[in-house]
Amino acid sequence: MTPTGRVAQINVSSGGVPKLPVPVGEVTIAGLTGDRQRNLKFHGGCDRALCLWSLEVIELLQQEGHPIAPGSVGENLTLAGLDWASLAPGAQLYLGDQVQLQITDYAIPCRTIMRWFSDRRFSRISQKHHPGSSRLYARVLQGGWVKPGDRALVEAKGE
Repeated sequence: MTPTGRVAQINVSSGGVPKLPVPVGEVTIAGLTGDRQRNLKFHGGCDRALCLWSLEVIELLQQEGHPIAPGSVGENLTLAGLDWASLAPGAQLYLGDQVQLQITDYAIPCRTIMRWFSDRRFSRISQKHHPGSSRLYARVLQGGWVKPGDRALVEAKGE
């Protein structure tokens, strides 16, 4: 299993964005304990239990002048050190010693996050328009506890 990255931040909210950092998270089949989504038509459920994003993508967006930070656009887990553009539905991630996830889809950006973009063009993180910059949805295959600094291992589809 390669490559290896790490959990940079764990984020929750009582609904909406931004999601705020917590020191440790309990991942269950339903998602991250203590986290809620306002619109269950587009967020949550077993195939969208967690939203994942890349710290490196966030840092690139900051360099472009966007006032964005980990948790701003609603990701539950901010991950670092992974080849984000290579992650796709079907890939599996192992976080820490317990948690196992499977990527299910790319998260489609919506207008609720436009304030985090200097030009209000939230399509900047659309997989369709900017491949490799999208957040990802994941299903939880095995729950457990995660904390910042935990390793993140990727197993590509078919490995």
